[in-house]
Amino acid sequence: MKIGLQGIRYDAHSSHLRGAADAPPLIREALHSASANYWTEHGQDLTGVFEDRGDFAPVSYEEIVPVTAVTPFIYLGGDHSITFPLVRAVSEVHGPVEILHFDAHPDLYDEFEGNRFSHACPFARILESGLASRLVQVGIRTAHGHQREQAKRFGVEVVEMKDFDDDWIPCFKGPLYISFDLDCLDPACAPGVSHWEPGGLTTRQALRVIQSLRGGAQIVAADIVEFNPHVEAKLTAMTAAKILKEIAAAMMTH
Repeated sequence: MKIGLQGIRYDAHSSHLRGAADAPPLIREALHSASANYWTEHGQDLTGVFEDRGDFAPVSYEEIVPVTAVTPFIYLGGDHSITFPLVRAVSEVHGPVEILHFDAHPDLYDEFEGNRFSHACPFARILESGLASRLVQVGIRTAHGHQREQAKRFGVEVVEMKDFDDDWIPCFKGPLYISFDLDCLDPACAPGVSHWEPGGLTTRQALRVIQSLRGGAQIVAADIVEFNPHVEAKLTAMTAAKILKEIAAAMMTH
């Protein structure tokens, strides 16, 4: 089995700090670092699995037209605004997808600071466009009134961090898209993000969710976003690479 890999070097819709556009090369460097290896925790050897399509640096948001194929793809961001065009492209191949979304933030704003395509809005755009049949969010710990209303409006299944149970195992049936915002993790585990939000998932808790996926759903694509190497680079890059490998392992078994 081959898994496509593509960087999307775009962060123009970040609301607080720029820098996520510089993340893809560093995630790739960490993936291939001699300090680690290509084996996953459950024994899959990822040597030769990735078909790396390099990095794409769109000048404008409208230019984000990712490579898609029958084989699964993992996209490296970039800020979270890229998820809307990525899911749109994937849904053109697979139809409406189920989404498992790791994040500290719901990213369900109808608009943020006058921008409907902000990195705070991608899941509102995805759901109102009919690109997803289901959205499950985990790690959320910043929801306020408007975003709670949006979650209710769209029927989003929200697992807030205050309610997270280590034994929680999500079940999906249809084509599955995983969107992994690194700020879902506690800043102690991934300090290289633009929005520190204490009280998040540990790396182990996030890995357990990915490794425990059940229901037989095919994982057709994933993104790893919001790594800002201008805040911190080395630890967070290795964490992103670890998440990448375990998502790839899940793709190979689902």
